Amino acid sequence: MIHPIDYRYGSKEMREIFDEEEWLEQQLKVEAVLAEILAEFDKIPKKAAKVITKKANIKFVKLERVKKIEEETKHDVMALVKALTEVCGEAGKFVHFTATSYDISDTARALQLKGAIEILLRKGKELLRSCLAISEKYKDLIMIGRTHGQHAIPITLGFKFANYADKVGENLKRLKEDEKYICGKFSGAVGNYAAQQIFGLGEEFERKIMEKLNIKTADITTQVVPRENIGRIISDIVIFSSTIEQIAKEIRNLQRTEISELSEPFEGKQVGSTTMAQKMNPKDSENICSNVRIIRSCLYPAIENIALEHERDLTNSASERSILPTIFILMDEILMRMSKVIRGLVVFPENIKRNLELTKGTIMAEAIMTKLTQIGMPRQEAHEILRKSSMEAFSENKYLKDVLFKNKVVSKFLKKNELLKIMDYKNYIGLSIEKTEKIIKKWQNFK
Repeated sequence: MIHPIDYRYGSKEMREIFDEEEWLEQQLKVEAVLAEILAEFDKIPKKAAKVITKKANIKFVKLERVKKIEEETKHDVMALVKALTEVCGEAGKFVHFTATSYDISDTARALQLKGAIEILLRKGKELLRSCLAISEKYKDLIMIGRTHGQHAIPITLGFKFANYADKVGENLKRLKEDEKYICGKFSGAVGNYAAQQIFGLGEEFERKIMEKLNIKTADITTQVVPRENIGRIISDIVIFSSTIEQIAKEIRNLQRTEISELSEPFEGKQVGSTTMAQKMNPKDSENICSNVRIIRSCLYPAIENIALEHERDLTNSASERSILPTIFILMDEILMRMSKVIRGLVVFPENIKRNLELTKGTIMAEAIMTKLTQIGMPRQEAHEILRKSSMEAFSENKYLKDVLFKNKVVSKFLKKNELLKIMDYKNYIGLSIEKTEKIIKKWQNFK
Protein backbone atom coordinates (compact mmCIF):
# COMPACT_ATOMS: atom_id res chain seq x y z
CA MET A 1 0.00 0.00 0.00
CA ILE A 2 1.22 3.46 -0.92
CA HIS A 3 -1.49 6.07 -0.34
CA PRO A 4 -2.72 6.83 3.22
CA ILE A 5 -6.35 6.42 2.13
CA ASP A 6 -5.53 2.75 1.57
CA TYR A 7 -4.76 2.11 5.22
CA ARG A 8 -5.09 5.24 7.38
CA TYR A 9 -8.17 7.24 6.42
CA GLY A 10 -11.82 6.48 5.84
CA SER A 11 -13.98 3.59 6.94
CA LYS A 12 -13.76 0.09 5.53
CA GLU A 13 -17.20 0.49 3.93
CA MET A 14 -16.17 3.67 2.09
CA ARG A 15 -12.82 2.30 0.97
CA GLU A 16 -14.53 -0.82 -0.36
CA ILE A 17 -16.74 1.30 -2.64
CA PHE A 18 -13.62 2.57 -4.39
CA ASP A 19 -11.73 -0.71 -4.23
CA GLU A 20 -10.39 -1.92 -7.58
CA GLU A 21 -12.29 -5.19 -7.44
CA GLU A 22 -15.50 -3.45 -6.41
CA TRP A 23 -15.14 -1.08 -9.39
CA LEU A 24 -14.82 -4.11 -11.66
CA GLU A 25 -17.86 -5.67 -9.96
CA GLN A 26 -19.97 -2.57 -10.58
CA GLN A 27 -19.05 -2.48 -14.27
CA LEU A 28 -19.86 -6.16 -14.59
CA LYS A 29 -23.20 -5.50 -12.92
CA VAL A 30 -23.99 -2.99 -15.64
CA GLU A 31 -22.98 -5.53 -18.32
CA ALA A 32 -25.27 -8.09 -16.69
CA VAL A 33 -28.26 -5.73 -16.64
CA LEU A 34 -27.52 -4.75 -20.24
CA ALA A 35 -27.78 -8.40 -21.30
CA GLU A 36 -30.93 -8.90 -19.24
CA ILE A 37 -32.73 -5.91 -20.80
CA LEU A 38 -31.52 -6.84 -24.31
CA ALA A 39 -33.17 -10.22 -23.82
CA GLU A 40 -36.31 -8.53 -22.50
CA PHE A 41 -36.44 -6.56 -25.76
CA ASP A 42 -35.83 -9.82 -27.72
CA LYS A 43 -32.54 -8.57 -29.14
CA ILE A 44 -30.43 -11.42 -27.79
CA PRO A 45 -31.43 -14.97 -26.76
CA LYS A 46 -32.73 -15.25 -23.21
CA LYS A 47 -30.48 -18.26 -22.72
CA ALA A 48 -27.44 -16.16 -23.61
CA ALA A 49 -28.57 -13.38 -21.27
CA LYS A 50 -28.83 -15.87 -18.41
CA VAL A 51 -25.27 -17.03 -19.00
CA ILE A 52 -23.96 -13.46 -19.13
CA THR A 53 -25.83 -12.37 -15.98
CA LYS A 54 -24.54 -15.43 -14.17
CA LYS A 55 -20.91 -14.90 -15.18
CA ALA A 56 -20.78 -11.08 -14.96
CA ASN A 57 -19.20 -10.88 -11.52
CA ILE A 58 -15.75 -11.16 -9.97
CA LYS A 59 -16.32 -14.79 -9.06
CA PHE A 60 -15.86 -15.61 -12.75
CA VAL A 61 -14.15 -12.50 -14.17
CA LYS A 62 -10.89 -12.10 -12.28
CA LEU A 63 -9.18 -8.76 -11.84
CA GLU A 64 -5.82 -10.31 -12.64
CA ARG A 65 -7.12 -11.52 -16.00
CA VAL A 66 -8.62 -8.13 -16.84
CA LYS A 67 -5.31 -6.45 -16.06
CA LYS A 68 -3.44 -8.95 -18.21
CA ILE A 69 -5.68 -8.26 -21.18
CA GLU A 70 -5.41 -4.50 -20.60
CA GLU A 71 -1.65 -4.76 -21.00
CA GLU A 72 -2.38 -5.81 -24.59
CA THR A 73 -5.44 -3.71 -25.43
CA LYS A 74 -4.39 -0.54 -23.56
CA HIS A 75 -8.13 -0.11 -22.90
CA ASP A 76 -9.64 -0.96 -19.52
CA VAL A 77 -13.25 -1.52 -20.60
CA MET A 78 -12.26 -3.58 -23.64
CA ALA A 79 -10.19 -5.72 -21.30
CA LEU A 80 -13.25 -6.24 -19.11
CA VAL A 81 -15.39 -7.09 -22.14
CA LYS A 82 -12.86 -9.61 -23.41
CA ALA A 83 -12.50 -11.21 -19.97
CA LEU A 84 -16.27 -11.54 -19.62
CA THR A 85 -16.58 -12.89 -23.17
CA GLU A 86 -14.01 -15.58 -22.35
CA VAL A 87 -16.03 -17.02 -19.48
CA CYS A 88 -19.40 -16.88 -21.25
CA GLY A 89 -18.69 -19.43 -23.96
CA GLU A 90 -21.10 -19.22 -26.92
CA ALA A 91 -23.08 -16.49 -25.15
CA GLY A 92 -19.95 -14.35 -25.15
CA LYS A 93 -20.73 -13.00 -28.62
CA PHE A 94 -23.58 -11.01 -27.07
CA VAL A 95 -21.47 -9.35 -24.37
CA HIS A 96 -21.42 -5.51 -24.54
CA PHE A 97 -23.99 -5.63 -27.37
CA THR A 98 -24.93 -2.08 -28.59
CA ALA A 99 -22.76 -0.47 -25.89
CA THR A 100 -19.84 1.91 -25.87
CA SER A 101 -17.31 1.90 -23.05
CA TYR A 102 -18.71 4.89 -21.17
CA ASP A 103 -22.22 3.45 -21.24
CA ILE A 104 -20.66 0.96 -18.86
CA SER A 105 -18.20 3.19 -17.01
CA ASP A 106 -20.42 6.21 -16.38
CA THR A 107 -23.33 4.05 -15.30
CA ALA A 108 -21.05 2.09 -12.95
CA ARG A 109 -19.71 5.43 -11.70
CA ALA A 110 -23.27 6.45 -10.85
CA LEU A 111 -23.66 3.30 -8.75
CA GLN A 112 -20.38 4.11 -7.02
CA LEU A 113 -21.36 7.72 -6.28
CA LYS A 114 -24.77 6.66 -5.01
CA GLY A 115 -23.24 4.30 -2.47
CA ALA A 116 -20.63 6.84 -1.38
CA ILE A 117 -23.12 9.66 -0.90
CA GLU A 118 -25.40 7.39 1.13
CA ILE A 119 -22.51 6.82 3.56
CA LEU A 120 -21.74 10.55 3.82
CA LEU A 121 -25.40 11.35 4.47
CA ARG A 122 -25.64 8.75 7.22
CA LYS A 123 -22.48 9.93 8.96
CA GLY A 124 -23.35 13.57 8.41
CA LYS A 125 -26.63 13.00 10.23
CA GLU A 126 -24.67 11.57 13.15
CA LEU A 127 -22.63 14.78 13.28
CA LEU A 128 -25.79 16.87 13.09
CA ARG A 129 -27.29 15.00 16.05
CA SER A 130 -24.09 15.51 18.04
CA CYS A 131 -24.10 19.27 17.38
CA LEU A 132 -27.77 19.49 18.34
CA ALA A 133 -27.07 17.63 21.58
CA ILE A 134 -24.37 20.16 22.54
CA SER A 135 -26.73 23.00 21.58
CA GLU A 136 -29.44 21.64 23.85
CA LYS A 137 -27.15 20.83 26.78
CA TYR A 138 -25.41 24.21 26.84
CA LYS A 139 -28.08 26.50 25.44
CA ASP A 140 -27.93 28.75 28.53
CA LEU A 141 -24.20 28.51 29.35
CA ILE A 142 -23.02 32.08 28.85
CA MET A 143 -19.63 32.57 27.19
CA ILE A 144 -17.84 35.35 25.41
CA GLY A 145 -18.46 35.83 21.72
CA ARG A 146 -15.41 36.81 19.70
CA THR A 147 -14.86 38.82 16.53
CA HIS A 148 -11.46 39.53 14.97
CA GLY A 149 -10.00 37.33 17.71
CA GLN A 150 -11.16 39.89 20.32
CA HIS A 151 -13.81 39.69 23.01
CA ALA A 152 -17.09 41.04 21.64
CA ILE A 153 -20.31 40.47 23.64
CA PRO A 154 -21.79 37.45 25.44
CA ILE A 155 -23.44 34.53 23.68
CA THR A 156 -24.13 30.99 24.88
CA LEU A 157 -22.21 27.87 24.02
CA GLY A 158 -25.44 26.33 22.80
CA PHE A 159 -25.92 29.26 20.41
CA LYS A 160 -22.43 28.73 19.02
CA PHE A 161 -23.18 25.08 18.27
CA ALA A 162 -26.66 25.88 16.96
CA ASN A 163 -24.89 27.91 14.28
CA TYR A 164 -22.77 24.89 13.42
CA ALA A 165 -25.76 22.54 13.51
CA ASP A 166 -27.66 24.74 11.08
CA LYS A 167 -24.74 24.78 8.66
CA VAL A 168 -24.29 21.01 8.90
CA GLY A 169 -28.02 20.54 8.32
CA GLU A 170 -28.05 22.79 5.26
CA ASN A 171 -25.01 20.98 3.86
CA LEU A 172 -26.74 17.63 4.34
CA LYS A 173 -29.85 18.99 2.65
CA ARG A 174 -27.78 20.04 -0.36
CA LEU A 175 -25.95 16.73 -0.48
CA LYS A 176 -29.25 14.85 -0.40
CA GLU A 177 -30.53 17.03 -3.25
CA ASP A 178 -27.35 16.24 -5.18
CA GLU A 179 -28.59 12.68 -5.61
CA LYS A 180 -30.49 14.04 -8.64
CA TYR A 181 -27.12 14.53 -10.34
CA ILE A 182 -26.27 10.84 -10.06
CA CYS A 183 -27.21 9.65 -13.54
CA GLY A 184 -26.36 6.78 -15.81
CA LYS A 185 -26.51 6.64 -19.60
CA PHE A 186 -26.88 4.13 -22.40
CA SER A 187 -26.89 6.38 -25.42
CA GLY A 188 -23.85 5.20 -27.35
CA ALA A 189 -20.69 6.68 -28.79
CA VAL A 190 -21.82 10.33 -29.01
CA GLY A 191 -25.06 10.17 -27.06
CA ASN A 192 -27.51 9.92 -29.98
CA TYR A 193 -28.42 6.21 -29.68
CA ALA A 194 -27.21 5.50 -33.24
CA ALA A 195 -26.05 1.91 -32.57
CA GLN A 196 -29.18 1.15 -30.56
CA GLN A 197 -31.41 2.56 -33.28
CA ILE A 198 -30.16 -0.10 -35.72
CA PHE A 199 -31.88 -2.62 -33.50
CA GLY A 200 -34.92 -0.46 -32.85
CA LEU A 201 -33.72 0.54 -29.38
CA GLY A 202 -33.48 3.97 -27.79
CA GLU A 203 -34.60 5.92 -24.76
CA GLU A 204 -37.01 3.28 -23.45
CA PHE A 205 -34.22 0.70 -23.59
CA GLU A 206 -31.92 3.07 -21.67
CA ARG A 207 -34.63 3.83 -19.12
CA LYS A 208 -35.24 0.13 -18.46
CA ILE A 209 -31.54 -0.42 -17.75
CA MET A 210 -31.43 2.48 -15.28
CA GLU A 211 -34.64 1.35 -13.59
CA LYS A 212 -33.13 -2.08 -13.07
CA LEU A 213 -30.03 -0.47 -11.53
CA ASN A 214 -32.18 1.93 -9.49
CA ILE A 215 -30.50 5.10 -10.74
CA LYS A 216 -31.70 8.09 -12.74
CA THR A 217 -31.32 8.38 -16.50
CA ALA A 218 -29.49 11.45 -17.79
CA ASP A 219 -31.76 13.70 -19.87
CA ILE A 220 -29.17 14.06 -22.63
CA THR A 221 -25.49 13.16 -22.95
CA THR A 222 -22.58 13.12 -25.30
CA GLN A 223 -20.45 10.00 -24.98
CA VAL A 224 -20.37 10.82 -21.27
CA VAL A 225 -22.73 12.05 -18.61
CA PRO A 226 -22.21 15.82 -18.16
CA ARG A 227 -19.26 16.51 -15.87
CA GLU A 228 -21.20 19.45 -14.46
CA ASN A 229 -22.97 16.76 -12.42
CA ILE A 230 -19.80 15.53 -10.73
CA GLY A 231 -18.59 19.13 -10.38
CA ARG A 232 -21.75 20.09 -8.47
CA ILE A 233 -21.50 17.09 -6.15
CA ILE A 234 -17.84 17.72 -5.38
CA SER A 235 -18.46 21.44 -4.93
CA ASP A 236 -21.07 20.74 -2.27
CA ILE A 237 -18.82 18.24 -0.52
CA VAL A 238 -16.03 20.84 -0.49
CA ILE A 239 -18.37 23.39 1.10
CA PHE A 240 -19.54 20.80 3.64
CA SER A 241 -15.93 19.95 4.51
CA SER A 242 -15.17 23.64 5.03
CA THR A 243 -18.02 23.87 7.55
CA ILE A 244 -16.49 20.97 9.45
CA GLU A 245 -13.12 22.69 9.27
CA GLN A 246 -14.64 25.79 10.86
CA ILE A 247 -15.88 23.71 13.80
CA ALA A 248 -12.49 22.01 14.10
CA LYS A 249 -10.67 25.37 14.02
CA GLU A 250 -12.89 26.75 16.76
CA ILE A 251 -12.28 23.76 19.01
CA ARG A 252 -8.53 24.07 18.37
CA ASN A 253 -8.60 27.75 19.29
CA LEU A 254 -10.75 27.29 22.37
CA GLN A 255 -8.46 24.46 23.50
CA ARG A 256 -5.46 26.82 23.63
CA THR A 257 -3.91 26.81 27.10
CA GLU A 258 -4.61 30.53 27.54
CA ILE A 259 -8.30 30.07 26.69
CA SER A 260 -9.07 26.47 27.70
CA GLU A 261 -12.85 26.65 27.34
CA LEU A 262 -13.28 23.47 25.30
CA SER A 263 -11.18 20.40 24.62
CA GLU A 264 -11.23 17.33 22.46
CA PRO A 265 -11.65 14.13 24.46
CA PHE A 266 -8.27 12.77 25.54
CA GLU A 267 -8.20 9.01 25.99
CA GLY A 268 -6.50 7.23 28.88
CA LYS A 269 -3.31 6.10 27.13
CA GLN A 270 -3.24 8.84 24.49
CA VAL A 271 0.08 10.64 24.02
CA GLY A 272 0.37 14.29 23.00
CA SER A 273 4.13 14.50 22.54
CA THR A 274 7.15 12.20 22.60
CA THR A 275 8.98 14.65 24.84
CA MET A 276 6.44 17.05 26.43
CA ALA A 277 4.51 14.60 28.59
CA GLN A 278 1.96 17.22 29.66
CA LYS A 279 0.70 17.88 26.11
CA MET A 280 -2.94 17.18 25.19
CA ASN A 281 -3.01 18.20 21.56
CA PRO A 282 -6.21 18.69 19.50
CA LYS A 283 -4.98 16.08 17.05
CA ASP A 284 -8.35 15.15 15.54
CA SER A 285 -9.28 18.75 14.83
CA GLU A 286 -5.84 19.36 13.34
CA ASN A 287 -6.16 16.22 11.21
CA ILE A 288 -9.54 17.46 9.95
CA CYS A 289 -8.11 20.85 8.98
CA SER A 290 -5.24 19.14 7.17
CA ASN A 291 -7.42 16.73 5.20
CA VAL A 292 -9.91 19.44 4.24
CA ARG A 293 -7.06 21.11 2.33
CA ILE A 294 -6.79 18.00 0.18
CA ILE A 295 -10.56 17.80 -0.27
CA ARG A 296 -10.65 21.41 -1.48
CA SER A 297 -7.85 20.70 -3.94
CA CYS A 298 -10.09 18.13 -5.64
CA LEU A 299 -12.54 20.81 -6.75
CA TYR A 300 -10.19 22.33 -9.31
CA PRO A 301 -9.76 19.23 -11.52
CA ALA A 302 -13.48 18.45 -11.16
CA ILE A 303 -14.32 21.85 -12.62
CA GLU A 304 -11.62 21.54 -15.28
CA ASN A 305 -13.21 18.25 -16.36
CA ILE A 306 -16.41 20.02 -17.44
CA ALA A 307 -14.98 21.52 -20.62
CA LEU A 308 -14.31 18.30 -22.55
CA GLU A 309 -13.69 18.69 -26.28
CA HIS A 310 -16.41 17.97 -28.84
CA GLU A 311 -18.50 14.99 -27.71
CA ARG A 312 -15.76 14.05 -25.25
CA ASP A 313 -12.06 13.49 -24.81
CA LEU A 314 -10.21 11.46 -22.20
CA THR A 315 -8.84 14.28 -20.08
CA ASN A 316 -11.38 13.70 -17.30
CA SER A 317 -10.56 10.03 -16.84
CA ALA A 318 -7.21 10.00 -15.08
CA SER A 319 -8.05 12.84 -12.71
CA GLU A 320 -11.38 11.27 -11.73
CA ARG A 321 -9.62 8.05 -10.82
CA SER A 322 -7.68 10.10 -8.25
CA ILE A 323 -10.07 12.76 -7.01
CA LEU A 324 -13.22 10.71 -6.49
CA PRO A 325 -11.75 8.18 -4.04
CA THR A 326 -9.77 10.96 -2.39
CA ILE A 327 -12.66 13.34 -1.77
CA PHE A 328 -15.11 10.68 -0.59
CA ILE A 329 -12.72 8.73 1.61
CA LEU A 330 -11.31 11.86 3.26
CA MET A 331 -14.79 13.32 3.71
CA ASP A 332 -15.81 10.07 5.36
CA GLU A 333 -12.78 10.38 7.63
CA ILE A 334 -13.44 13.96 8.75
CA LEU A 335 -17.11 13.23 9.42
CA MET A 336 -16.16 10.33 11.69
CA ARG A 337 -13.48 12.33 13.51
CA MET A 338 -15.68 15.37 13.99
CA SER A 339 -18.56 13.28 15.34
CA LYS A 340 -16.19 11.61 17.80
CA VAL A 341 -14.85 14.97 18.96
CA ILE A 342 -18.31 16.51 19.45
CA ARG A 343 -19.69 13.44 21.23
CA GLY A 344 -16.80 13.54 23.71
CA LEU A 345 -16.38 17.31 23.85
CA VAL A 346 -15.00 18.50 27.18
CA VAL A 347 -16.40 21.81 28.43
CA PHE A 348 -14.75 23.89 31.16
CA PRO A 349 -17.47 26.19 32.62
CA GLU A 350 -15.09 27.69 35.19
CA ASN A 351 -12.71 28.83 32.43
CA ILE A 352 -15.60 30.14 30.38
CA LYS A 353 -16.65 32.24 33.38
CA ARG A 354 -13.07 33.37 33.98
CA ASN A 355 -12.74 34.55 30.39
CA LEU A 356 -16.01 36.46 30.60
CA GLU A 357 -14.45 38.50 33.40
CA LEU A 358 -11.09 38.86 31.69
CA THR A 359 -11.77 42.33 30.26
CA LYS A 360 -13.31 43.62 33.53
CA GLY A 361 -16.74 44.38 32.14
CA THR A 362 -15.72 46.24 28.99
CA ILE A 363 -17.58 43.64 26.91
CA MET A 364 -20.77 45.32 28.16
CA ALA A 365 -19.88 48.69 26.59
CA GLU A 366 -22.39 48.16 23.78
CA ALA A 367 -25.17 47.33 26.25
CA ILE A 368 -24.53 50.50 28.26
CA MET A 369 -24.20 52.68 25.15
CA THR A 370 -27.48 51.31 23.79
CA LYS A 371 -29.28 51.94 27.09
CA LEU A 372 -27.95 55.50 27.32
CA THR A 373 -29.15 56.14 23.78
CA GLN A 374 -32.56 54.68 24.61
CA ILE A 375 -33.06 57.07 27.51
CA GLY A 376 -32.03 60.18 25.65
CA MET A 377 -28.27 60.56 25.20
CA PRO A 378 -27.15 61.15 21.59
CA ARG A 379 -25.72 57.91 20.24
CA GLN A 380 -22.34 59.29 19.15
CA GLU A 381 -21.87 60.99 22.52
CA ALA A 382 -22.68 57.72 24.30
CA HIS A 383 -20.30 55.83 22.01
CA GLU A 384 -17.46 58.26 22.74
CA ILE A 385 -18.00 58.07 26.50
CA LEU A 386 -17.92 54.28 26.43
CA ARG A 387 -14.92 54.22 24.10
CA LYS A 388 -12.88 56.48 26.37
CA SER A 389 -14.05 54.72 29.53
CA SER A 390 -13.15 51.32 28.11
CA MET A 391 -9.69 52.54 27.12
CA GLU A 392 -9.21 53.94 30.64
CA ALA A 393 -10.34 50.68 32.23
CA PHE A 394 -7.96 48.73 30.01
CA SER A 395 -4.91 50.96 30.47
CA GLU A 396 -5.36 51.28 34.25
CA ASN A 397 -6.52 47.68 34.80
CA LYS A 398 -9.83 48.82 36.30
CA TYR A 399 -13.34 47.49 36.05
CA LEU A 400 -15.48 49.44 33.58
CA LYS A 401 -18.21 49.89 36.18
CA ASP A 402 -15.75 51.69 38.51
CA VAL A 403 -14.75 54.07 35.74
CA LEU A 404 -18.39 54.76 34.87
CA PHE A 405 -19.43 55.29 38.49
CA LYS A 406 -17.16 58.34 38.47
CA ASN A 407 -18.46 59.69 35.14
CA LYS A 408 -20.75 62.60 35.93
CA VAL A 409 -22.48 62.55 32.54
CA VAL A 410 -23.35 58.84 32.87
CA SER A 411 -24.51 59.38 36.44
CA LYS A 412 -27.15 61.81 35.23
CA PHE A 413 -28.73 59.06 33.15
CA LEU A 414 -28.08 55.89 35.18
CA LYS A 415 -27.99 55.08 38.87
CA LYS A 416 -25.43 52.58 40.17
CA ASN A 417 -27.94 49.78 40.59
CA GLU A 418 -29.30 50.40 37.07
CA LEU A 419 -25.80 50.26 35.64
CA LEU A 420 -25.01 47.01 37.46
CA LYS A 421 -28.19 45.45 36.13
CA ILE A 422 -27.27 46.41 32.58
CA MET A 423 -23.82 44.90 33.06
CA ASP A 424 -25.18 41.52 34.16
CA TYR A 425 -24.16 39.15 31.36
CA LYS A 426 -27.38 37.16 31.46
CA ASN A 427 -29.29 40.32 30.57
CA TYR A 428 -27.35 40.76 27.33
CA ILE A 429 -27.43 37.46 25.48
CA GLY A 430 -30.26 38.63 23.25
CA LEU A 431 -32.12 35.76 21.62
CA SER A 432 -29.26 33.28 22.06
CA ILE A 433 -31.43 30.72 23.84
CA GLU A 434 -34.52 31.26 21.69
CA LYS A 435 -32.56 30.97 18.43
CA THR A 436 -30.83 27.86 19.72
CA GLU A 437 -34.16 26.22 20.50
CA LYS A 438 -35.48 27.23 17.08
CA ILE A 439 -32.55 25.57 15.29
CA ILE A 440 -32.86 22.43 17.40
CA LYS A 441 -36.51 22.18 16.40
CA LYS A 442 -35.63 22.85 12.75
CA TRP A 443 -33.25 19.91 12.42
CA GLN A 444 -34.18 17.41 15.15
CA ASN A 445 -36.30 15.32 12.77
CA PHE A 446 -34.16 15.68 9.64
CA LYS A 447 -34.10 12.48 7.61
